[in-house]
Amino acid sequence: MLYNVLAAAADGAEQGGDAMSALIGMVLPFALLIGVMYFLMIRPESKRKKQMARMLNELIVGDEVTTRGGIIGKIVSIKDDTVTVETGADKVRIKFVRDAISSKKAPISD
Repeated sequence: MLYNVLAAAADGAEQGGDAMSALIGMVLPFALLIGVMYFLMIRPESKRKKQMARMLNELIVGDEVTTRGGIIGKIVSIKDDTVTVETGADKVRIKFVRDAISSKKAPISD
């Protein structure tokens, strides 16, 4: 394949502008592929990360949260990067790092 491009470039040098069109014909599909990958993979992932960071910063006491491990409970205190979650009927309190929270629901009224 590379040999064909080099051969086309050598022939194009003799024929004028054909070498440039051969080079553009090879580079253009790769540029389009990179553009498509950006819009289908990279951009949505960065949007999701921003949304998750915003959700973690907006946590308040009383929010019902789910951890990455599947534990569901109500936030009873927040200190720096630590969140204390109360779970179950026996009101067990467990401390988590803030990043361990995967989702939240609206605040629970007592």
